[in-house]
Amino acid sequence: MNREETVFDLIRPGKWQGGVIFASPHSGCAYPDWFLAESRLDALQLRSSEDAFVDRLIRPALDHGAAVLTAKVPRCVVDLNRGPEEIDPLVVGGTLPGMMNPRIMAGLGVIPRVVSQGRPIHDRPIPREEAERRIARFWHPYHRALAALIDEAVGRFGGAILIDMHSMPRDALAHLPRPRPDMVLGDRNGVSAAPRISAGVAAAVAAEGFRVRRNSPFSGAYITATYGRPRNNVHVVQLELDRSLYMDESRVEPRADFDLFQARFARVVERLARLRPDAGDAAIAAE
Repeated sequence: MNREETVFDLIRPGKWQGGVIFASPHSGCAYPDWFLAESRLDALQLRSSEDAFVDRLIRPALDHGAAVLTAKVPRCVVDLNRGPEEIDPLVVGGTLPGMMNPRIMAGLGVIPRVVSQGRPIHDRPIPREEAERRIARFWHPYHRALAALIDEAVGRFGGAILIDMHSMPRDALAHLPRPRPDMVLGDRNGVSAAPRISAGVAAAVAAEGFRVRRNSPFSGAYITATYGRPRNNVHVVQLELDRSLYMDESRVEPRADFDLFQARFARVVERLARLRPDAGDAAIAAE
């Protein structure tokens, strides 16, 4: 498999301790040459939609017995946090208007129409066959791997906890009253994770002095809605990080003090890796 065909990395710890999975579906930065050639945007503009460096921030989970799944395919090629049916008729030619939601109307369907600040990716709609090829080649393999990992956790540990990691532009928080949150926890207002799990995630974040807000402005999208089944002891919590804490958003480069943030967030990751689907936040409470 060559560089441009890479979909994801799945890395297992030496010993998987208790059914915790960290995933980053939007940190992919392996831009295929064919995609760069057909886009109207340059590489830096395309990268504005990435959750850049989130894959690096969650890597310490491996040292604490959690599995890590990170996308390699970029979000602007195919969005792994959308359903395959979330097709935007303005970006995929020959598509009749079907299921519409605010994400699709904003140009953020499974095949995105725009990147950050509403900048169009293409000059013209792409063929339906091209959209279907991207979904088959990139979307389905990632979700097969994620579903299999969750099923394995349930089989081995009786349940699973998925920490679905994302980042948000600082501007996304501009409408909020100060002090603004550093991170936003999304559990679809209690639907995708049991209260004890969400409370454990919030406690892990707050223990490092980060401000956390719940379900606003981000409560979770396809992954939380599809995989979160608390009644079956499968819990999914989305965690959005303010990008300005660790990167220069205009250049898509780590800040000079990235290492300091990384070390601080690694302690959050360690606490999250100790969560257990059958014990909630008991491990944190026992510290």
